[in-house]
Amino acid sequence: MLTVEANAAQVERRLADGGLACPDCGEALAPWGWARARALREGSGSVVVRPRRARCEGCGVSHVLLPVFALLRRADVVDVIGSALVLKASGVGARAIAAGLGRAVDTVRGWLRRFSGRAGVVREVFTLVLVDTGVEPVLPSPAATGFADAVSAVVGAWVAACSRWPEIGEVSPWLLACAASGGRLLAPSWP
Repeated sequence: MLTVEANAAQVERRLADGGLACPDCGEALAPWGWARARALREGSGSVVVRPRRARCEGCGVSHVLLPVFALLRRADVVDVIGSALVLKASGVGARAIAAGLGRAVDTVRGWLRRFSGRAGVVREVFTLVLVDTGVEPVLPSPAATGFADAVSAVVGAWVAACSRWPEIGEVSPWLLACAASGGRLLAPSWP
């Protein structure tokens, strides 16, 4: 699995030009069919995606090219999940978050539990991103909980990236987090 930009035409061009590298061996990826289509919920609607599959010309491993707004094995776009994480970090409960987002309480609890169980690792990774990318990095102040610290680190990394590359400000902190984690922000195997 490899995270790519949301514009499918650009992905096709990069794939045809050999501009996408295998995350395993670094060789060029070539087109190799499609993954199954799926609908991802966003706000009150949905977006249908059919991720491209690519095969490495070196090691022969196939990869699904997942758009940057999609997390691995999640039915909602990353901005919806990120908004739930921000609300939880500010003290809102799962039932209120679920009602506000129009999602099942169990779905929201699943996101919150997974993120909570990985909050320390997420905080460490995104604090490193913040320090490595920021022009003059400013660490976020300690928050009331480890969960809130992790959310602050994600947002802080986004602010730091925006200070170096202003065009990143055009995307949300959660798109940056999805890209930085390779779509695995809530996956047990990351980092």
